[in-house]
Amino acid sequence: MIQDSHARPTDADVSYLRRALALAAQAEAAGDVPIGAIFVCGDTKIETWNEKEHRHDATAHAEMLALGEAARMLGRWRFSDATMYITKEPCLMCAGALIAARIGRVVYGARDPKGGADISAFDVLRNPRTNHRPEVLPGVCEEEAAQQLRSFFRSRRT
Repeated sequence: MIQDSHARPTDADVSYLRRALALAAQAEAAGDVPIGAIFVCGDTKIETWNEKEHRHDATAHAEMLALGEAARMLGRWRFSDATMYITKEPCLMCAGALIAARIGRVVYGARDPKGGADISAFDVLRNPRTNHRPEVLPGVCEEEAAQQLRSFFRSRRT
């Protein structure tokens, strides 16, 4: 069940997603999968990108890094008043962390049919059996985000 099929992105949503795409390009330049994330809570904005290769850490996804930095900066782990902007649908690990952090809202670009944990491959973010369900807005700047990922993986295959 899609809870928010009627939701429309705001100008701010589009702006943050475009900035996250620029962050994803930094991940790509560093040899990592181009995924960027921006955590926004009031005046606090945290920008991150995938750093798995750089850190040699399978958990160094953009969302995980943003949540960790937010906890350090804000001195808390519950973020029902925050939004996470991500260039790609969160994976199982990141979706679980977003639920555990009680994130209020998740806005993302490209769907991930092989590993997405919103509605593509797994139903985690919107699952009624979880103890928290954020508002989810998929498909913001979807084509740009999908193209960035396709281009990255195409270059790796040649």
